[in-house]
Amino acid sequence: MKVVALVFTIVFSLMAQANAADKEMVDPLNSPQWGVMHKRFLNSEPVVFDDKVKVYAPEFAEDSMNVPISFEAIELKDIKEVVVMADLNPIPLVLRYFPNELTPYLAFRIKLQQGSPVRAAVKTSDNIWHVGGTWVDAAGGGCTLPSIGTSSGDWSSTLGKVSANIWPRKNSSNRLRIRVMHPMDTGLAPGIPKFHIEKMTLSDKEGNKLARLEVYEPISENPMLSLGVDKHEYLKINGRDNNGNIVDAEVVTR
Repeated sequence: MKVVALVFTIVFSLMAQANAADKEMVDPLNSPQWGVMHKRFLNSEPVVFDDKVKVYAPEFAEDSMNVPISFEAIELKDIKEVVVMADLNPIPLVLRYFPNELTPYLAFRIKLQQGSPVRAAVKTSDNIWHVGGTWVDAAGGGCTLPSIGTSSGDWSSTLGKVSANIWPRKNSSNRLRIRVMHPMDTGLAPGIPKFHIEKMTLSDKEGNKLARLEVYEPISENPMLSLGVDKHEYLKINGRDNNGNIVDAEVVTR
């Protein structure tokens, strides 16, 4: 009888664990594309929907070509990578961020083709993805319209120019704000090829790489990024676009 009781205990324990795992996988945003996002961009690796990953966005995007998004995951430790996705965009992958030792915070603007969940998936050193997100309604058309710079024809004179400042803070990490002049065309507007920044790296004065970004087509024209940079007072910014044009700048505390 003791053996039977032990077997039932083990079975019920396994069933409870399976039910808990199923609950973790139930998408709180009820997106029809969540399974595809999980497989395609998170490699079907273990996921937990986690309130420690906070994503901030407007409920409705007044300008579908410039939707303000930010995320933070300051309660998580040993972060390896952050993936930002917009499930229902024709190009759902927005960016990959490798914060290394920097504060896991990033603000930026994106294009939305229609209402969609916007998510940040944060991978920790135990190879678990912690996912947070929110729904954003949008009038549409953000990904299939040409950039303003491309349509006006004056983008080439400012291509790759960077304006940036480090804003010191007493009780938290300094804030770096970067603006890079670039059309960021998705390739979905008729007759206009894909043209976007692909990579950006932040380094300190000694050349140590502090963080790395992989940037994709949904990031808005003339990307403006805001990052937590600890107490660094000098940073080097390097990057390139898909045509090989270089981004190169230095920034010091304002």
